[in-house]
Amino acid sequence: MSDLEFGRMSIKEVEMEGKYKPPQPHWYELYAQPCVAELLGSALFIFIGCASVIENVDGTGRLQPALAHGLALGLIIAILGNISGGHFNPAVSLAAWLIGGLNIMLLIPYWISQLCGGLIGAGLAKVVTANDRYVNATGAAFTSITGDGQIPSALVGEIVMTMFLVLAVCMGAINEKTSGPLAPFCIGFTVTADILAGGAVSGACMNPARAFGPALVANYWDYHWVYWVGPMVASLLVGALIRLLIGDRKIRLLLK
Repeated sequence: MSDLEFGRMSIKEVEMEGKYKPPQPHWYELYAQPCVAELLGSALFIFIGCASVIENVDGTGRLQPALAHGLALGLIIAILGNISGGHFNPAVSLAAWLIGGLNIMLLIPYWISQLCGGLIGAGLAKVVTANDRYVNATGAAFTSITGDGQIPSALVGEIVMTMFLVLAVCMGAINEKTSGPLAPFCIGFTVTADILAGGAVSGACMNPARAFGPALVANYWDYHWVYWVGPMVASLLVGALIRLLIGDRKIRLLLK
């Protein structure tokens, strides 16, 4: 026998395995680059979203913001999704962590990156738009709720619409049994559908970062808490739904 045995493998085989062992990802790619992608993606998405509301042409109603938000999100997920997962939304990141699609060490950094991205995007929207349009649109912060009597319907609307969005992300991009290459655009279409259906109910925010950036830049905080509580409650509900009932065998906790 020409090769000396090393357990079950020859020395030549051991050397070949060591030679072709794939390199481990750099720490930058594991921890820093995803946060950069979330910051950039959130800034671009929220800039497009704010600009579409501020510059909304009379007569288009909710169609212009709905298409702008949906198309922008789908394209940005397609571009940056393989780096960070393409969340650009604290509610999505929470749900992704709940079902095992995000390392807990990245959850808080993702939230910080998304909120900072929202601030940058809203600031850029203010810079490039005319002051009178910006003031009339209150900086594209959410102004659909004008009284306490609207809070129940707005809160429920945010929960249901965010559940639809988060479900599209988790089932289309994380759950192996249902994931597919068209997930970015399905997620974008979900945002478009939500805005068209529920824009008059609550503004169809579905994203605390999308609410926080414009609110801070425009200093408009009326009923701002609704756009945090609604999406985060929705994330918890979707996480439980996937973990207990509709997730694949890898994700589901029961009845495997």
